[in-house]
Amino acid sequence: MASGKDAGWYVISLRPQGAHDALRRAAARRGAALLALSPWRIAVRDDDDARAALARALDAGLVLFTSPAAVAAAARLRPLQARADQIWLAVGSGTARALHRQGIPRVSAPARMDSEGLLALPELQSIAGRRIGFVTAPSGRNVLAPGLEARGAELERADVYARVDVPLSHRSVQALDRLRAPACVLISSGGALERVMAHLPAEARAKLLRMPAIAASERLAEQAALGGFSRIVLAAGPRNSQLLDSAASAVMRRDPLA
Repeated sequence: MASGKDAGWYVISLRPQGAHDALRRAAARRGAALLALSPWRIAVRDDDDARAALARALDAGLVLFTSPAAVAAAARLRPLQARADQIWLAVGSGTARALHRQGIPRVSAPARMDSEGLLALPELQSIAGRRIGFVTAPSGRNVLAPGLEARGAELERADVYARVDVPLSHRSVQALDRLRAPACVLISSGGALERVMAHLPAEARAKLLRMPAIAASERLAEQAALGGFSRIVLAAGPRNSQLLDSAASAVMRRDPLA
């Protein structure tokens, strides 16, 4: 297992507080260490309005979850059970696995694990007038909701968790300043990228922009380019293994940062 002292290279993770462990273990198996720059934490919305919205969403003929965090938060509010006449959808394989763990046996998920891939699923092609339970967080999946509504769907939106802003760790920012090993930034959330870049000190932000950016989707690659990254690699998808495959290739092609 790689530690900060013996790691050959680093990945910079922008995931929420407490959500780095699986990625850290996967990176260590490749000889990399993880530096966390968390711009927010996940908080379950445990109130009457959230519970009522979730009940309406789970009653729809189509039920769609936008992230593993949405599955975990919903399961905290009530048991998840699928009717025989329902179709359950997930934005990607990680969300589908989270639903399977909650006892949902049949879940459709796209091979391309992003909003565009989900919108291409056969189940979402003829949805005019259909109710879709949309289990997510405020501001989550901004492309997906308008796309479904443009097709005439009636969304029963349940915001079951919230992303609560937290200050960037002073210790992590200092570690970024001192970092001299090869490193790259993993980008799987546009909102996280925006917040991190807005709150980093100028020198640390400039250093981050010199690193390869590993984007989980074409949309995120475009956002990284607009944000000032010049070395952008489009990963095959958002799984840890896919991001790290691209990260390893990117850092091994470059000399250590000065």
